[in-house]
Amino acid sequence: MRALPDVRFLDRTTPPHIMTLVLMTGLAALSLNVFLPSLPSMARAFEVDYRLMQLSVSLYLAMTALIQIFIGPIADRFGRRPVMLATAGIFTLATIGALIAPDFAVFLTCRLLQAVIASGFALSRAIVRDMVPQDQAASMIGYVTMGMSVVPMIGPVIGGMLDEAFGWGATFVMLPVGGAALLALFWSDLGETATTRAASFSEQARQYPELLKSQRFWGYCLASAFASGAFFAYLGGAPFVGTEVFRMDPATLGFYFGAPALGYMLGNYLSGRFSVRLGVNRMVLAGAVLTTLGLTLLTLLTFVGIVTPQVFFGLVITVGLGNGILLPNANAGMLSVRPSLAGSAAGLGGAIAIGGGAALSALAGVVLGPGTGPLPLILLMLATSAASILCILWVMRRQRQIGG
Repeated sequence: MRALPDVRFLDRTTPPHIMTLVLMTGLAALSLNVFLPSLPSMARAFEVDYRLMQLSVSLYLAMTALIQIFIGPIADRFGRRPVMLATAGIFTLATIGALIAPDFAVFLTCRLLQAVIASGFALSRAIVRDMVPQDQAASMIGYVTMGMSVVPMIGPVIGGMLDEAFGWGATFVMLPVGGAALLALFWSDLGETATTRAASFSEQARQYPELLKSQRFWGYCLASAFASGAFFAYLGGAPFVGTEVFRMDPATLGFYFGAPALGYMLGNYLSGRFSVRLGVNRMVLAGAVLTTLGLTLLTLLTFVGIVTPQVFFGLVITVGLGNGILLPNANAGMLSVRPSLAGSAAGLGGAIAIGGGAALSALAGVVLGPGTGPLPLILLMLATSAASILCILWVMRRQRQIGG
């Protein structure tokens, strides 16, 4: 891993420092979760129902999925650097618009434009895959996301504290400052890593069937989608559980809300440490099993009436742990099916994962209501996690058949 960037401006073909990739994904994660403890107060400020306000999460995820379908091919065609410079600029302007929005409709429009910064999720992985082969990519992605995982841990805490002190708008003052700083960092350090470019989008389209017909690609892709789906369901339902079931104030909810990031950071470290040695398939399986076991225990405790904030948020740490192990390896696997289309594979895989996450986030808001308690959310998370086990077992079975 390279050291932190020097102050001087670097050559535009110099690969980025790892900290640049961490911050690229970190701001995207911060934009997603920093304001979650403020959802109830934002609903009151805009005079809308909580479930309508929750669309700023689920529709944001849906827009992120849509963007990633196109951002990968665009980055394969024009390069990683110009795409990320453009997205950082758009994000900064959209966040200012959300801050000064006169009503919910304008706010939601600007909120959806903010989703462009999530290009960093897909393109950071593509940049890594441009630089190193599959198993090393899984290791490096693990280290990148280990650093990034600090953001989901502290983001809701900061958001909750800012809400308590200054109101929900304070978080939307912090974000454009971060966007402008990231734009400057991209300009100085984000050298181009895509050494080969498709001549046209039609040329890329002619290569897509090989990617889309690969059972290995779909196995990794769906394992990633179902595993991350448990986390996205948590994003959609945990603010309701914390506020309405456990009666937490925004600052307290922000403190507990970041619990999965503790597990995610540890899982990313384990991924970076062991992926090269154990291989991506066994790491994906280990992550899926760990998450499912933790959610099974949470389900059993909830059925017998042991429902406290410490139990709920404590065991949800296993969702972060499992995802931290699984996602870097599943992503490295899907990007290695067709390395020349790494950006497109990253975008398509991210679109499927986040699109499914948007649906699960919205579904979490639907299944939770007065008197339900946290059980519907827990069961939803458990079902998606169990599905990720089936997907990686499918990949492993196919590879044994091919090898035999």
